[in-house]
Amino acid sequence: MIRVVLIAIGLVVLIALARIAWMMVPASGALTPHEPRLAERCESLEVAPGTEDVTIHPQSGMVFVSAADRRSENPEAGGIWTFDIADPEQTLRYASVDGPEDFQPHGISLYTGEDGVQRLFVINHPLAGGHAIEVFDIDEEWRLFHAETIAYRELSSPNDIVAVGPRQFYATNDSRYQSGILQQLEAYFGLPLASISYFDGEAGRIAAGGLIYANGINVSADGATLYASEFLGRSVNVYERNGDTGALVHRRSIPVRTGADNIEMDESGHLWIGAHARVFDFLAHAEDEAALAPSHVIRVDPQTGQVATVLYTDGEELSGSSVGAPYGYQFVVGAVFDSEVLICPRN
Repeated sequence: MIRVVLIAIGLVVLIALARIAWMMVPASGALTPHEPRLAERCESLEVAPGTEDVTIHPQSGMVFVSAADRRSENPEAGGIWTFDIADPEQTLRYASVDGPEDFQPHGISLYTGEDGVQRLFVINHPLAGGHAIEVFDIDEEWRLFHAETIAYRELSSPNDIVAVGPRQFYATNDSRYQSGILQQLEAYFGLPLASISYFDGEAGRIAAGGLIYANGINVSADGATLYASEFLGRSVNVYERNGDTGALVHRRSIPVRTGADNIEMDESGHLWIGAHARVFDFLAHAEDEAALAPSHVIRVDPQTGQVATVLYTDGEELSGSSVGAPYGYQFVVGAVFDSEVLICPRN
């Protein structure tokens, strides 16, 4: 009897170790070599610590940057910065003067209604605790005016957001557990416990689950398809979206072989994704700014599943990229901890 129990325990341990190896070896980047690409042609612009998310107005080239000091134990309030991509240094300004006092922004989404009204949706992780979506109205001079704060139970660990209406949006919950041993088990075993929540203008609900550290999110130009990246799952999930009900139906997953973060779209419908090619380097960088982590930006064709690297650097120019936002002949790269963005030529 004891022998049977020991064999069973041994099998469980082996299965557990195999699962960890299956998750962690690819995440380390050891199986996917990269060559430096394009970074020497980029220009750096100092903004503020933690330029984690970037989005660009598709007609004007006005760039919105979400910045918060994620490394500090007692950070000052973060904010939203803007600049004109045609003249970055002369037009850079702090735009969220009207933001909440306790403002630690994360993912952002720009919404333009059929009537031309524009709003910026911003995930906020207040130091006081909890999570919320801050909604800003945008005037003709690109100033932000705080309109409302939205919070609901299913917004449990929000990472990124995409607005689909004046008060409607989806947000990724990157994990089920945020602390303790359960958080460690979820991460190291790559448990598919992350989710996507949907707010229909009145209430929130879970629209999809079964993701391994859900991260970036965006929708196609016609609103019929939703894309969500998995940081640890190293893939992009494609969902059919019901515009009337907000319901999502999973159609397929696209492997990208890198730790996918925020998703932006270009005029052709391709996905531009900031990514972390070497997760352990990124974790070291999170603890120590002197430890460099690669910056990686990929372009994904959602129709064919083809993945192309458009930027790769070992971290000298920018460490730990989290977003690559395209506009015209350029794209802008932000990072989780660094205070700069890179403005790069688009090939």
